[in-house]
Amino acid sequence: MDHVTVRSRYLVGILWLVLANLLWAAQGIAVKMLDRGMHPIAIAVLPLCLVTLLLSPAIFWRRPDWRTSLGTAWVHRTPLFLTGVGGQLVAQIGMTLGIARTLASDGAILNSLVPIFSAIIATFLLRERLTLLRVGALLLGLSGVLLLSPIHWSQPLSLGMNRALGGNALIALGCFGSAFYNVYSKRLLNDFTEIEILFFSYLAASLASIPLLVALDPGCLRQFAFLTVREWGAFGFLAIFIYGVSMVLFLHALRRVDVIVASVSLYLVPILGAFFAMTFLKERIAPQGFLGFAAVLLGMVVILYRDFAP
Repeated sequence: MDHVTVRSRYLVGILWLVLANLLWAAQGIAVKMLDRGMHPIAIAVLPLCLVTLLLSPAIFWRRPDWRTSLGTAWVHRTPLFLTGVGGQLVAQIGMTLGIARTLASDGAILNSLVPIFSAIIATFLLRERLTLLRVGALLLGLSGVLLLSPIHWSQPLSLGMNRALGGNALIALGCFGSAFYNVYSKRLLNDFTEIEILFFSYLAASLASIPLLVALDPGCLRQFAFLTVREWGAFGFLAIFIYGVSMVLFLHALRRVDVIVASVSLYLVPILGAFFAMTFLKERIAPQGFLGFAAVLLGMVVILYRDFAP
């Protein structure tokens, strides 16, 4: 493959990462829109179940090799289960329950843990190089997010300190699940297409989530009858764009860039998430937050330019 083609593939991968991050940044807004109409566990799990059903035609409909895909999935059932349950299910339950207990901007800011977790996991699982430049870019992005964190200091402490701290702990757990899913999915790209990874890992997560739904929200399906048009839109956005489109874009990008490089792009989530929280939820940002924006962008530009340069 010539150098021009490699650079083109890299640029396309970066474009897909930006689009995926744009969608992920709006997750907190959608969760907050649904928070009054649905139980948090239902918000986390039911969109996952819906997108699994929507993906099934891509696996079975008019595909003569669908039996081969099922056989391959059965052979790799353990890694697919780990990816779906230990990755996606933990990520969505942690993020959704956490955001329901704190501010949407907190969820966006704490997403800065995903690049750190991803870089560490990728170093061990994928043997990717954690160079000094990449470490510096990760730390620069993290410093920017710390500057962004005062976004919520001006908010009243009506949530209660313990509730907010518990919510942030759940979000951190969700970030670890997200990082694990991202890294482990790249290993599975050797044996599956992007759609197959999503379907089989989501299937495992959906089946594992049924006991949680029955135990914590047995009447979850009845809640759909009382959703407003706005809440239906938020639910559809979570199912189709957060669980579906964004993950396809991200997995496509992982075929073109290292996980650590992709992880640095995840610092876009706090920036975009803070912007969305200010715009739609009227949460305020402190002046030093704008320095945080600049630091995050600088860290991204440094590592992406270095990896793009010949």
